[in-house]
Amino acid sequence: MKVVLLSDLEKLGQAGEMVHVKDGYARNFLIPSGMAVKADPKNIRLVEAQRQQAEARALREVKTHKSMAARLAKVELVAKAQVGEEDRMFGAVTSSDIAEMLMKEEIEIDRRIIDLKEPIKALGIYNVPVKLHADVTAFVKVKVVPEES
Repeated sequence: MKVVLLSDLEKLGQAGEMVHVKDGYARNFLIPSGMAVKADPKNIRLVEAQRQQAEARALREVKTHKSMAARLAKVELVAKAQVGEEDRMFGAVTSSDIAEMLMKEEIEIDRRIIDLKEPIKALGIYNVPVKLHADVTAFVKVKVVPEES
C-alpha cells in the first residue's frame, strides 16, 4: 500500500514522502497512530499544502532570527567583576549573568540558548555564541572588567 508519511520515521522516510509499505503495517499501525495517510490524490494535495506552509513558516522564523542576530552583533556588554591580587576574579560570569545584561539592553534571550561552554573566569573581551536557531548563531561581545572600589 502506498502511504504519505506525516512524520519522520527512521528507516522509512521523511515527512511528506510517499512510500510503499505492507498493507497490514499501514492499516494497523501507521494510519491509526497518525504517522501516515493513504496516498490518494486528496491526501497528497493536503500534505503538499502543509509542507509548503511549514517551509514558509521556517523561512519567516530564520529571517526573524537573522535580524535578531544582527541586533545582537551590535551589542557590547560590560560585566564588572570583583578582582583580587594579580587581577584574579572572585566568581565568574555565567550565561544567566549574560541573559540579565541583555535584559537591561531590552533584548530578551533565554539563558539556555547562550552557548557558553564554561563560565568566564578571567578579565578580557569574549565573543559569546548565542544559538538562536539551528541555522543561525549570533555572537555577543562581553567585556569583563574589574569593579571599581
